[in-house]
Amino acid sequence: MRTLELLAPAKNTECGIAAIDHGADAVYIGADRFGARAAAGNTATDIARLCRHAHLYGARVYVTVNTIIYEHELEATRQLITELEEASVDALLVQDMGILRMGTRLPLHASTQCDTRTAEKVGWLKQLGFARAVLARELSAAEIRQIHASVPDMELEVFVHGALCVSYSGVCYASQYCFNRSANRGECAQFCRMKFDLLDADGREIEHQRHLLSLKDMCQIDNLEALADAGACSFKIEGRLKDVAYVKNVVAAYSRQLDRLIRKRPGEYCRASRGEMQYAFTPNLHKTFNRGFTTYFLNGRQPDIASFDTPKALGEFVGRVKELRGNSFNVAGTAAFANGDGLCFINAGHELEGFRVNRAEGNRLFPLKMPEHLRPGMALYRNNDVAFEKILAGPTAERKLALDMTFAATEGGFRLQAATAGGASTAVATVEFEHQEARKPQRDNIVRQLTKLGNTPYTCRNVRIEGGAEGCFVPSSMLADLRRSVVEQLLAAAETVARSEKPAAPQAVVPQKEQLIWQPEYKTYPYLYNISNHLAREFYESRGMENVAEAFEVDARHARPVIMQCRHCIRYSLGYCVQKGGKKPTWKEPLYLRLGDGRRFMLEFRCNECQMNVLADASPHAK
Repeated sequence: MRTLELLAPAKNTECGIAAIDHGADAVYIGADRFGARAAAGNTATDIARLCRHAHLYGARVYVTVNTIIYEHELEATRQLITELEEASVDALLVQDMGILRMGTRLPLHASTQCDTRTAEKVGWLKQLGFARAVLARELSAAEIRQIHASVPDMELEVFVHGALCVSYSGVCYASQYCFNRSANRGECAQFCRMKFDLLDADGREIEHQRHLLSLKDMCQIDNLEALADAGACSFKIEGRLKDVAYVKNVVAAYSRQLDRLIRKRPGEYCRASRGEMQYAFTPNLHKTFNRGFTTYFLNGRQPDIASFDTPKALGEFVGRVKELRGNSFNVAGTAAFANGDGLCFINAGHELEGFRVNRAEGNRLFPLKMPEHLRPGMALYRNNDVAFEKILAGPTAERKLALDMTFAATEGGFRLQAATAGGASTAVATVEFEHQEARKPQRDNIVRQLTKLGNTPYTCRNVRIEGGAEGCFVPSSMLADLRRSVVEQLLAAAETVARSEKPAAPQAVVPQKEQLIWQPEYKTYPYLYNISNHLAREFYESRGMENVAEAFEVDARHARPVIMQCRHCIRYSLGYCVQKGGKKPTWKEPLYLRLGDGRRFMLEFRCNECQMNVLADASPHAK
């Protein structure tokens, strides 16, 4: 039987605890330095508190130490890893291969920043001692299946929900090149969400000021079974900068869907953590931040994965504008509206316009100010649902571990035993007390007192009474003391159980022969290895690499560097991929993207790889 893990993002401890309570089997969180989201950092003390909460349910906490590390940061990185070991985290996500030469007791996961697209790369990471590979978002189910078949004993983590980077992660240098902000250092400037003109080789404008690199958000909630069958064991939700409301809603939706899969196939799959969730709301993925949804490349290349009109949140479709009348309009649809709702639409100029509802009377809406370009027939979206956000602001879920209790009379008193479902933890408390025959049956009071578990993580599903205990007088205060004792024992044992379940840090196997060129670009552009310190350099030299190059962030002196490698293809999205049945292009290539300030970037279509590269332009016409 294979365990399946729902892995949730945590901007902070509050988000992490909410994720666990709403059904996550694991969370990933950034430390206060060296995580690939510079704005999402947490102290080791905070992370230790999250670990204690997660480990109650057998859930895990992974910490991102997945930036490239500069030379002067090596000692601080060592210190951080030691702090995280002491905090009882369950694994580290890393990108910089220099960390492998530091040594750690913690299992290592190869971050998506490692640009893992092939079975060869996964096998190499396995040989190095990694316990898990986080696969590139761009892979199809068939490609994941092939990787799993080639490296069956390697854990494979896949993204299932959230924002998509247009470039393969870890090999995007656009922010560094344009704004001196490195994506490999957690400082992405969102280059791919900007507006561009598309030009041909003669300078003719094909598209004007469109978001040509901006993708919709991924949503695989209907494809968890296909991904599990392909070999994925961990389903990752993107969003370490998202707020707690987003985490609650998305985690609850995916947790319920994962439970449905396991109920459907109970002999094949099980959850990676323990506990039953009770929800006080109905999750709805369309009601929290999204740019529209796509399954991306799950079933191969397909159109409509991009969001050329806007990089901002659209939210849920709520109907079409029916009639404008003075300072109001009505909506054809079944959605209910509330005062304060945020609505938006795409105008005739392909621009997103948003407004807030000042007053709602059924389907007639009164904005504070009527949008200038709103027209009958336009699709309307809600990107801020006031009623839903109000629900999410309150208590929305409770996660409980089921206990089986046995209360028995002993020779000189009484004994209470409590065991979690599945027997993961057991606690026993005894008390000396002279047996006295009760004037009336005690069963109801015994059950009532022992099941008062209140705000603890536990709920009692069964109480057995043995040894004639129900015929004895048993003070309620004694029952309460026994109950508190077993609960305290179970809580204390939870971390011990978590440590015993934690996989050991795997031992690296020295391979006989290295294959270090996983895509052709690595040979042409050796800065793609992201080597930014002497430990990383020594690592690659020990693997037989010659002429080791420094990371782009360290040395950007390149004539025409490739700053993005994309499976998204603008030519295909515009309907001009002849290999996929599109029209023959009418333009002269190469094509260029042009920012509003005039900077240009050449597009290189590598059809043999089915890949589009973005290169910094060094032609005489570049600004």
